[in-house]
Amino acid sequence: MLDKLLQWDRDIFIYLNNLGIEEYDSFWSFVTNISSWVPLYLLFFILIFYKRPKKQALVDFATVVLVFLFVLLLTNLTKDFVGRLRPSSDTTLSNLIRVVTKAHGFSFFSGHASSSFSLTTIVVLVLRDKYKWVYFAYIWPLLFCMSRIYVGVHYPLDIAVGALVGTVSAYLLYKLSKKLTKPYLV
Repeated sequence: MLDKLLQWDRDIFIYLNNLGIEEYDSFWSFVTNISSWVPLYLLFFILIFYKRPKKQALVDFATVVLVFLFVLLLTNLTKDFVGRLRPSSDTTLSNLIRVVTKAHGFSFFSGHASSSFSLTTIVVLVLRDKYKWVYFAYIWPLLFCMSRIYVGVHYPLDIAVGALVGTVSAYLLYKLSKKLTKPYLV
């Protein structure tokens, strides 16, 4: 069963990766670069502190940082434990795929997917009562994740599991934070 799932994942990756067009390589390389998203991170930071009581904003910001660090640690531990090669490092795929960006380390699960979905989810949970449009922030992790397949460094399963881990981790840590801090923020 696992072999069949991994073969399906590989086949879907090859198909999606080969949909790429050279003229768009620079766009997807920009999208996949974490530093390209710094303005969005700054916007998140400003929105957390804008129109919110200072204590609440500090707790929310600390929760965002905690979620990010937790997901980063979980991702790195899982990658080292599972040890799945990235598609760009798999020599059996070298003639079948387009590699736009070379990445190092292991593939499962995607750190870009887990971190972007965790940050977006926690920010949405924190800000949804003040800004109804904040759900549009999910465009960011979706583009970010698509770019990882396009540039040749992650399989779809890496992305899906990373997104799920990031989203669930953010939700659970948000609920825990609310429960622990509620008596102090009244």
